[in-house]
Amino acid sequence: MTKLIQWLLLSGVFGIFYMAALLDFLPVQFSDEKKFFILISPVLLLALFGFVSVVIIMYRVATFNDCIEAAKELKRECEEAKKDLMSKGIKFD
Repeated sequence: MTKLIQWLLLSGVFGIFYMAALLDFLPVQFSDEKKFFILISPVLLLALFGFVSVVIIMYRVATFNDCIEAAKELKRECEEAKKDLMSKGIKFD
């Protein structure tokens, strides 16, 4: 099951219960305070999703590995390409 299918399934189930709670289709009666919380729950979930996403991005940037060997190899390949192009008549500053 792909992540897209998982997210769609989860949001569909949440949407069904959300609409059922707001439209009083559930056999449970909610107080006005709980109805307000149900009403703003999508906004709260969206804010929580954004916060978690920012934390994950910050963590992955902080733990990003440096590839020193790959950088050296890339510089060497650039120098080789520059020498090859110079031998063909292209000038660099």
